[in-house]
Amino acid sequence: MHRRTFAKFALSSFALPWLPKVSAHTSSRLDAAFNSLDQLYSLQIQVGDQLLYAQAPRGPGLDSLAPIKSCSKSLVALLLGSCIARNEIDSVERRLVEVAPGLIPESATEGVDKITLEDLVTLQAGLEGTSGQEYGVWVNSANWIEDALTRPLVEEPGEGMVYSTGTTHLLGAVLTEVTGKSLLQLARERLGEPMGFRIPPWVQDPQGYYLGGNGMAMTPRAMLKVAQLVRDDGRYQGRQLLPENWMQASKIPRTQSPYSGMGYGYGWFISASGYVMARGYGGQIIAAHPQTQMALAITSDPNRPAYSEGYFGDLMQLLEGPVMEMTIRESA
Repeated sequence: MHRRTFAKFALSSFALPWLPKVSAHTSSRLDAAFNSLDQLYSLQIQVGDQLLYAQAPRGPGLDSLAPIKSCSKSLVALLLGSCIARNEIDSVERRLVEVAPGLIPESATEGVDKITLEDLVTLQAGLEGTSGQEYGVWVNSANWIEDALTRPLVEEPGEGMVYSTGTTHLLGAVLTEVTGKSLLQLARERLGEPMGFRIPPWVQDPQGYYLGGNGMAMTPRAMLKVAQLVRDDGRYQGRQLLPENWMQASKIPRTQSPYSGMGYGYGWFISASGYVMARGYGGQIIAAHPQTQMALAITSDPNRPAYSEGYFGDLMQLLEGPVMEMTIRESA
């Protein structure tokens, strides 16, 4: 679906107040989810400034590092916004070949010169994907950027979502090229340090670029802080850490996932019920629901899949059922 024709997306509106406690009935329903969903490690729900629910009966707990998997893609998208705010990149519409020409190999696929940063952050570069069954081949290649840019075009750039970690890795490499800082430095300086959480080093490609679409780790409590940042349009504890206009633009669907059917903005999935969500393998979720002032973080077993028709679908039922009902019940 072309970015210009995908201008509107129907979102349910829940203009509801909130109360600073969760009912025993709702809490018991959430507790029961841990019994029925054996992949679920932790769940935290905050409405406004009030933490209403925080449980981690499985896994390493709320204060230990957890692999966030492809939620990393959404954090790279936040960092792109920070680079635009600092005029390190002047527009999301700039082409890859203009911003970071040194990344383009001589053997690049014809048509790569059309790819924009907007195509990268919305996963619409059009290049054959490097995720799923192709992931192992890609990360075992001698040059991850060259491998991604020499794959055939399966869509015209900007014309449809092709889920690919290699696409976000390209974007992360662009941010390193334009700032002179590694993705680790950027993530620490512009996200971790201002919000008071640690981001440890993660995997680098053979050329030294940090993996731009996977591999990051943070505690579940830190994940909840990121959810608050997204919910509040780039503000955290009174400080505007990311530009409000970038955050608002990030929540507008630009394309649609061929797997879940969700909209996809600047690095964030958007559900029909109003959740703005980062999603990682196994069921890692960083989510905001701006209409109800909710921020949410979920960690799950990182070694088991979470398909849209499987465990991830179960998580969405939890979010759109008991979690959403919590806000409605507490406001009644």
